[in-house]
Amino acid sequence: MSEIITEAWRKYLIQLQTHPLRTKAITAGCLAGCSDIVAQKISGIKNLQSRRLILIMLYGLVYAGPFGHFLHKLMDIIFRGKKGNKTVAKKVLLEQLTSSPWNNMFFMMYYGLVVEGRPWGFVKNKVRKDYPSVQLTAWKFWPMVGWINYQYMPLQFRVLFHSFVASCWAIFLNLKARSVAVKKA
Repeated sequence: MSEIITEAWRKYLIQLQTHPLRTKAITAGCLAGCSDIVAQKISGIKNLQSRRLILIMLYGLVYAGPFGHFLHKLMDIIFRGKKGNKTVAKKVLLEQLTSSPWNNMFFMMYYGLVVEGRPWGFVKNKVRKDYPSVQLTAWKFWPMVGWINYQYMPLQFRVLFHSFVASCWAIFLNLKARSVAVKKA
């Protein structure tokens, strides 16, 4: 069994080196899909909602993976040759003030408009109402993830690490949403 895993990892690393954007996009899509399957089961959905699953996977494949790939390349260009805690702190701060607010708002709009198929007015009001608390909660958690990512992860693994943590984060948010719904019932 360990030989199979070792060989799969070796082949993954080859793909990551030879086709980094494609590999990161596919990885982000797969992890988003796994996260959504778990989230659907946790929220009590009996039959898997395949349309929702495909749209969440598409988000990871087409947006999250490529965005992360180019974001981390850009960060390395901006901070080329600079290392140390001060540089890591600047990267985390820059990420949290730029891509974090954008990504949270974009996901909320994508989920409402595309995944749920809601009208623009409904989604706009929901984003206006929920976005501040979503972003404030993200700022309590994601800076730590960013620190670990920039301090310890090699560039080629940053999107993988971020996508994995994002999958766990999505499951956590689903559990939290479910507990709020149960309390209200």
